[in-house]
Amino acid sequence: MRFRRFDELRAFTIVARHGSFSAAADELGLTKGAVSHQMRLLEQQLGFALFFRQPRGIELTFKGKELLGAAQAALEDVEQRIADLRNFRSRGLTVGVSTYFAARWLAPKLMTFMQAHPDIQLRIQPMIQFADHELRDIDVAIRWGKGDWGEGTVIPFMAAPAFPVGNKDAAKVVKSEGIHHAISEFPLLRDRDDSNAWSEWLNIAELAPQRRSEAVVTPDPNVRVQAVINGQGLALMDCLVTDEMKNAKLFRLSDLELADYGYFLFRPNNVVVSGAARFFTSWLQEQS
Repeated sequence: MRFRRFDELRAFTIVARHGSFSAAADELGLTKGAVSHQMRLLEQQLGFALFFRQPRGIELTFKGKELLGAAQAALEDVEQRIADLRNFRSRGLTVGVSTYFAARWLAPKLMTFMQAHPDIQLRIQPMIQFADHELRDIDVAIRWGKGDWGEGTVIPFMAAPAFPVGNKDAAKVVKSEGIHHAISEFPLLRDRDDSNAWSEWLNIAELAPQRRSEAVVTPDPNVRVQAVINGQGLALMDCLVTDEMKNAKLFRLSDLELADYGYFLFRPNNVVVSGAARFFTSWLQEQS
C-alpha cells in the first residue's frame, strides 16, 4: 500500500521536535485535538505506533525515532533543492560570430552543446567587422583570418585556408587565358579596408599587387558569396562554400591558398573567463 500521509508526516517531525502536541499545535496553527487526530491517522497508515502517550507528554517509540531521522533528512533535502531552484540563475554566454559561419557550420552542431549544458543560456551575436564596440559585451568570438589581432587572447580553432573563387564566367577566363587575366578583369572583393589577404595571395601567386582603391570592400561573407555568384568580383573564401562549388555556382580559380588562414577563438582582454565560456571553448575544439 502506497504511503499518502505526507502532510501528517511533516506534522510528525514538528511534534517530535517539540515533544508535545500542544506546542506543535501552536506552530502549526491548529488545535491540540487536530494534531492528535493527525498523528493517529498517520499511525494507522504506517501500521505501527510512533509515540508512547503519557500523562505529562509523549515519547517516541523506537520505530518513531527511526522514522523521524529518515523523515527529517528527506524533508531537508527537498527544502534545500527548492531553495536552490528559487535561487537558480542560468549562466549566460554570448558568442560573437558571423552569420556566414553560424549558418554554415555552427548552427547544425549547437544542439549537442545545448543538450550537454542545459543550464547555459546561449546567445549568438551576429557580427561583421568584429570592431571594439561590437566585442564589448562578447564572452568569446569566432573570427576568420590569421589570428593576428591585438588586445585579446587568440586560440587556434579550425584551419580554413583561403583560396580565390569566381562564378562560371570568371572560371572560363581562367581556363582560357589564365588566372592573371581574371584578376585584372574582375574586381577583388576584400573583407575589410585593412585586409591583407588578397595582397598575400597575389604575392604567393607571383602576380602584380593591386591598389586597394581597385578593390571593393564587402565585409559580410554572405554578401561576398552572392556578389561573386552575381559576377561582381572575385573573393577569397574557404571550405564553407563547398555547397556552392558542388552546385557550380562558385568555382575555385587556383590551387594556391593562404594556408595559415582559418577560424580562431578570440576573447577581449577585459573579459573575465567564465565556466560557461570554458565549456563552450572545449566543445568547439572537440567539434572541429
